[in-house]
Amino acid sequence: MQSKAPTVAAYLEELPAERRTLLDAVRKVIRANLDKGIQEVMNYGMIGYVIPHSIYPDGYHCDPSKPFPYGGLASQKNYCSLYLFPVYAEAEDWFREEWKKGGKKLDMGKCCIRFKRLEDLDLEVLARALRRFTVAQTLQCYQQLLGNRAKPGKRRGASQPTSKPTSKPASKPASKRKLESKLDAGDEPGVKSGRGKPVGTAAKRAGKTTTSVAKVKAKAQPSKKQSRRG
Repeated sequence: MQSKAPTVAAYLEELPAERRTLLDAVRKVIRANLDKGIQEVMNYGMIGYVIPHSIYPDGYHCDPSKPFPYGGLASQKNYCSLYLFPVYAEAEDWFREEWKKGGKKLDMGKCCIRFKRLEDLDLEVLARALRRFTVAQTLQCYQQLLGNRAKPGKRRGASQPTSKPTSKPASKPASKRKLESKLDAGDEPGVKSGRGKPVGTAAKRAGKTTTSVAKVKAKAQPSKKQSRRG
């Protein structure tokens, strides 16, 4: 569900107490492990984690006025959603394998991780994933995925070679073809989501302290049994 709340604090205030406590616990883990430069804002009616225009001036390729959507956190009708662009863009297999090692069931759709309780999430894997997917790595991956749309450094309207290639290029893996088709469609995060078009360098990762997962779990109140997802 998309909210019209202007700030993250206002968004959380709209939620029932149990949902607010749940999302706030996840936020603490996210904020403690994000790479330097990623900002928490309201984006597409949910809590968004974005690479701002100050780092990537071109913004989101579907709407350049918006910053690149790195991830998102939302309260839906029957569950909560966590969106992480780097996971389904380049490291879905790694993420699924790491999650499996922890023994928890992963409820993951095409672009989001669904959960109803804090216990549904492997917070250790989430923290490792956030530390792994830096600003620089994320932008580099996305640049490669958008290579067929507009190659970096090539101006629009530039003349193209008239000669035909002598051999066919190697075919791309099905997973990358599928993601690129999503990008071409211009889907938005939280609304059957797709992503933006980053290029360039990113800020160096700064040292940071990691939130104790055990402490977060202790603070979070257990949620009542949720209704079956529609």
